[in-house]
Amino acid sequence: MTDTVLLTGITGFLGGHIALELLNRGYSVRGSLRNPGVDGARAQALRETLQKAGGDVSRLETVTLDLMSDAGWEAAADGARFMIHSASPFVTSMPKDPDQLVRPAVEGTERAMRAAEEAGMARVVLTSSTAAIVYGRGPGRPDHLGSDDWPDPAEGRLSAYALSKNLAERRAWELAGDPARLAVINPGFIVGPLLDNDPGTSGAIFQRLLRGEFPMMPRLAVDIVDVRDAAALHVNALTDDAAAGKRHLSAFAGLWMKDLAAIVARAAPDYAKKIPTRQAPDWLVRLLALFDGDIRANVGELGYRPVLDSSRARRLLGRAPFAIEDSVTDMVKSIVARGLV
Repeated sequence: MTDTVLLTGITGFLGGHIALELLNRGYSVRGSLRNPGVDGARAQALRETLQKAGGDVSRLETVTLDLMSDAGWEAAADGARFMIHSASPFVTSMPKDPDQLVRPAVEGTERAMRAAEEAGMARVVLTSSTAAIVYGRGPGRPDHLGSDDWPDPAEGRLSAYALSKNLAERRAWELAGDPARLAVINPGFIVGPLLDNDPGTSGAIFQRLLRGEFPMMPRLAVDIVDVRDAAALHVNALTDDAAAGKRHLSAFAGLWMKDLAAIVARAAPDYAKKIPTRQAPDWLVRLLALFDGDIRANVGELGYRPVLDSSRARRLLGRAPFAIEDSVTDMVKSIVARGLV
């Protein structure tokens, strides 16, 4: 009998790749959807997507869970040996009220951790973010950061998304009890091939680049992890004793946004003329931030590119990660091939 993993957020970009990794390694997967669709249409579409990607969907079942509702969590956790909690709200447009992201992130994590505790699960692997390590730092911010570093949310410099990841992860550690029953993956900006026609939040940024919607690129750093590496890290963390009770900063390459745009242009030469080659001066970005809330949410990170120590995640991965150019190219080519530009 194979071990069952309760996977929240299975329909997300990362969640789908985690499900595929689990199925390919012989696990049974119980994936949660917030809405299965009319007559189970979304659940069926998920099965078809994973089957097309080579997954054995005979070991896949789906359940309905909502981060903001207690309904169904106890039954979903029953009989599962592990949980991967990857479900969390993520948007490109920051809400005016941070609680729109913070509440579902924190309360969903509370429900996941309590369900795992009541079911006696061996381990929970939580998807956090490098946003809970890097973002929101003020004057004198460090040049080097590692897996055990935290920004202080009380300083008020975190965007709504970064705050949601920070507080949700802190809550998970508070509820973990025995630290060995929790492992946390902190991925950077996740890129790689799409499994379906939903580009997700990451893919949406590439779509905008390909459509020529950015006249210039801000001086912002992007710390990248391939979605296939991120999925493998989550699955490895289920049973690796060295992963227990630890955070894993998972960003194996970093570059400026303008350099990311250059890789996109090389990957899609037919769209290269639409892709910006210039970097916007910081003063212009700050000026625009006065009128654009999304820009304002990131203006504090302008010019900040610390060296990130992902050595713990490299050890957990156990192999060389995907090269950044390959990861970006795979995402761009899949967006173009699916007609999503």
